[in-house]
Amino acid sequence: MELRVHGVSGASAAQVLDLRQVTQVAGDRSGGFYRPRPRSSETGGARGVTLEAYRWGDLPSGTVARTVALVFLLPFMLANVAIWMRPANPGSEAMVKSLCRVLALTLTAFYVLAIAGVALDLVAWRCMATPRCLAGRSWLSWLGGHPTGLRLAVLALVPAAAIGVIWRASNRPGRTFDAFRAPDRAVSDHPLGAVGQWDAEPLVGRLRSIHVAAAFATLDLTLLAARAATGASGVTVALAVVTGAVLAACVALLCTPPLIDRGTADRRLDGVTRTLRTIAIILTVVVVAHVLTSRAPWRAGGGLPAYDATLAWLFVTQTTLLAALGVVLLWRRDRRRDVTPLYGLGALVIAATAVSLAVAYSAELVYRVSDFLDRDLSTGVGIATGSPRAYTWAIYGFFRAVLITLIVAGLMILISRRGRYRAAAAIVARDYPDAPPHTEPRLRQVRQAIARARFTENLVPLAVVYSCLAGLGTATTSIGLLELFPSDVIERNVGVPGDVVTFGIAFGSWLIAAIILSLIIAGVFAYRSVPFRRHVGVLWDLGTFWPRAAHPFAPPCYSERAVPELARRITYLVSRGNAVLLTGHSHGSVLLAATVLQLPPQVGSRVALLTHGSPLRRLYGRLFPAYIDDAALREIGDRVGWRWVNLWRDTDPIGGWLFSPHRSGAPATVEGPPGAVDRRLRDPTDVVTPPSDSVPPPIQGHCPEEPDESFTAAARELVRRLERP
Repeated sequence: MELRVHGVSGASAAQVLDLRQVTQVAGDRSGGFYRPRPRSSETGGARGVTLEAYRWGDLPSGTVARTVALVFLLPFMLANVAIWMRPANPGSEAMVKSLCRVLALTLTAFYVLAIAGVALDLVAWRCMATPRCLAGRSWLSWLGGHPTGLRLAVLALVPAAAIGVIWRASNRPGRTFDAFRAPDRAVSDHPLGAVGQWDAEPLVGRLRSIHVAAAFATLDLTLLAARAATGASGVTVALAVVTGAVLAACVALLCTPPLIDRGTADRRLDGVTRTLRTIAIILTVVVVAHVLTSRAPWRAGGGLPAYDATLAWLFVTQTTLLAALGVVLLWRRDRRRDVTPLYGLGALVIAATAVSLAVAYSAELVYRVSDFLDRDLSTGVGIATGSPRAYTWAIYGFFRAVLITLIVAGLMILISRRGRYRAAAAIVARDYPDAPPHTEPRLRQVRQAIARARFTENLVPLAVVYSCLAGLGTATTSIGLLELFPSDVIERNVGVPGDVVTFGIAFGSWLIAAIILSLIIAGVFAYRSVPFRRHVGVLWDLGTFWPRAAHPFAPPCYSERAVPELARRITYLVSRGNAVLLTGHSHGSVLLAATVLQLPPQVGSRVALLTHGSPLRRLYGRLFPAYIDDAALREIGDRVGWRWVNLWRDTDPIGGWLFSPHRSGAPATVEGPPGAVDRRLRDPTDVVTPPSDSVPPPIQGHCPEEPDESFTAAARELVRRLERP
């Protein structure tokens, strides 16, 4: 039996099997197993081998609505991925987990503050107090003219409802069927073997309760700070103390990984987190009632009192957490000579990107609503005077980070161009030593493809540059506490005209809007168009591979179903007397790697593995060093008896070798069975147009190798090795 698992391209079962007529034999529409139709003349595969494909492409996406929702959940998803990118040093696990989880909590606070900024600051406080803003807006004017406390109490229902919506959406379980419950005992002790193996729902439930409690406490703090602007009464102070205690309890729970990560058998902490959530909800009701019934006068004019300061202090908190995370990662980095120090900063890069996107989303929401309410009138609601200074600094920081990163990327392309093309020329010269002179244009195309593929190695330092700039942008946002605008500060200290800075901020705001709109359109097209998804669906499939362990509002993890489902199917096939050849392309090889570590020894002895276009070492080994390392790869090889072949190409920007590059003319760098795993494929197969065709063989790059003769030869070899006793 040959079981094929596709990559992130979301190919159909017929495309994976390279057949026209297929039928489903197990699973459902989201993820299932397919074979050639019994009465079909097509069989495919080697002689005596039955083909079967596992299609999991709809597990991360599903409906159009869910695919589009992933765009808005992107910051939460990135914050969740960051916790899995910790260094391999076990001593860093508790600190990295704590910092990543508290950073994820600040993103939930941003979500609430953004909605509160629209509902409470722009609408209830500013617009409803301005007759010109209410003119012609019957959907707002019905509440205009009423007391400030009533307006705030009524509009507080909007952020409360937003919390309820995301709370309800996050209750969707990651594991759909009872068949995929966690096994009684772990088969492998390696961390990668645990992905999709444990029952993550208790942890997600605890995190969900903590984040919901913190979300309602953030709303309470916003209302109480506004109420205390003209003098805090005893009730206001008491409610503020209780609110602070709720937030402190949330942070304390997240900073105790051994406690919150307890297994399903210990349910005591579940009761604690649910009680904390209930207290926060009741507290919100009391706070809203206090705001509604308080007789003290409200401060007139300006924005919602203390809202701008609350935002700025949240930025200060995030900057401190990012700096602490960077210190921990550098302190606990892998200190081996052959390891680049930047590869240990993956958690910082993704966490800073998540914060940057969350800030951009929040600022853009407030800016666009502010612009809509302003209607080009001098009502004090507009972008120039009304929006919080912290958001103005945030947009300036985001625009600066994107602009400088693009400039650095251009410089890196130019600087590395000579070295990449020199290496590509050497590879082409070795692969096609006797190429005729008329093939020079084709040789140039091959060199360009190899040079572009080698730029992947430069993406790591480029990502670190962006994360540093994003962290600096978050830090400079705290200048909003001084009630200064970027245009004033830069014109006074740098000499750049303030109008230029203001234009840059406005342009940055529209740039954020364009990015969000592009992501939404890309999500829709990725769902409807399989070829388009090959380019934009990578982020969703890679991000949702890891279980929710930092942010409960992140999209559900599909590996909690896919990996146990594959292990269950392989075990069943072996129990029926079949030897199973597993073939995985791109991310499918990652799914198979985690699956092999979960197979019992008696099953692994009847399994062989063929990977192609695999990013296991080139990308995952660098981004997730604690989960995919040389020890994990060697354990996978041991479990399948080293019946493992990995095919890779120099033109592939994603996949690569696993143990040794094995280039022609170069000595072997690995001894023993691992040295026979990697096999480099020349791409293209030739640069000369064959007599039967009018164009030369295509450059495959990251395309699957199933139709290639080298893939068929490797599959036949592994089948023969499976047939041996």
